[in-house]
Amino acid sequence: MSEIISSVVAHYNYWIYIALMMIGLYAVIGKKNLIKKIIGVNIFQTAIILFYVSIGAKKGATIPIIHHGPGGGHHETTASVIEASQYMNPLPHVLMLTAIVVAVATLGVALALAIKVYNQYGTLEEDEILSRIRVR
Repeated sequence: MSEIISSVVAHYNYWIYIALMMIGLYAVIGKKNLIKKIIGVNIFQTAIILFYVSIGAKKGATIPIIHHGPGGGHHETTASVIEASQYMNPLPHVLMLTAIVVAVATLGVALALAIKVYNQYGTLEEDEILSRIRVR
């Protein structure tokens, strides 16, 4: 039993991501207000971004910039061995920067559409909007 608890405590960050994803998923599926659904999608996206950034991190690693010795050129006579395990992979972080930009753009478009829907139907409640569409 203590092994399970220590495993859960050791991976607390994954449990936080799962909780955030479930909160976002619940908001998208369970709520009827369009703004609450948009916020749920944003929470879900944030959880995924945090997950990818966390798996891209490595304890004791450094940034992947290779410094040359004295002389500074690429034509060193003594070649040093580069161990990839000493460096952090920057790709997940770079991809998540792109995902953050896409998330902000998606949020902006979704809020603009919500304003348009509100101007058209006078409400943001999904049930009322659907009933008004059926009446037409």
